[in-house]
Amino acid sequence: MAQNKRRKKRKVFSPIYLTLVLIILYLPILMVIIYSFNSGRTIGSWQGFTTSWYSRLFSNALMADALKNSLILAVVSALLAGGVGTLGAIGLARSHLKFGGTVETLATLPMMIPELVLGMAYLSVFTAVGFKLGMGALILTHTTFCIPYVFINVKSRLIGMDPALSEAARDLGANPMRVLKDITLPLVFPAVLSGMMLSAAMSLDDVVISFFVTSAETTTLPLKVYTGLRSGGTPEINALSTLMLGVIFICVALSQFLTAKSNAKLK
Repeated sequence: MAQNKRRKKRKVFSPIYLTLVLIILYLPILMVIIYSFNSGRTIGSWQGFTTSWYSRLFSNALMADALKNSLILAVVSALLAGGVGTLGAIGLARSHLKFGGTVETLATLPMMIPELVLGMAYLSVFTAVGFKLGMGALILTHTTFCIPYVFINVKSRLIGMDPALSEAARDLGANPMRVLKDITLPLVFPAVLSGMMLSAAMSLDDVVISFFVTSAETTTLPLKVYTGLRSGGTPEINALSTLMLGVIFICVALSQFLTAKSNAKLK
């Protein structure tokens, strides 16, 4: 009897708890989206629906330049991270190193180190070697912290692969390169794309590391949002934030879809 009462309480309180958590998580985001269509300039006072802030945003040359920089940075970083992370995961899986666990930890370490520490470290290195801050420095730093996302994705897919496939190919006379090209890469490719989508999302979202290694001539959308909010915030910032949320949501959704597709292929 007492157990049935506890179950009934759980059934009542579980949806309430879940609803409260979702409200806490997504209400601030929803407010930004709603007020990006507000004709007034102040948050908290709804004065009518408009899309004029989006029009102004697209006609702003500085915003357009920041958008171009962010897209170039996200695409190049994701491609480089995809190549390095994939080769690293495959190499580690095939090598059977005695200290493979240590190597794997080191490969994923950049995603565990605080961004503030990483940004300061990159700035120190670039200053010490005389490397010019700007797009080149941004690409190097973003590639570095994006590699673990691809590495983890591909490594998990490799663990789920049936080793009999590669063994059968080798028994039939295929060399290691042929096995890699015809068996391994096609099977892990959805995981590679998933990791790259996630990397692009992380690149588009980064503020702290970019703040340390960017230059006055090379600004990104997240930095534009940050500086705009520091100066008091404008409705254009709400519109820009909404667009960024949309792009990041698409990248994460594609990542999840490709991960599910990769899992289904291995079953």
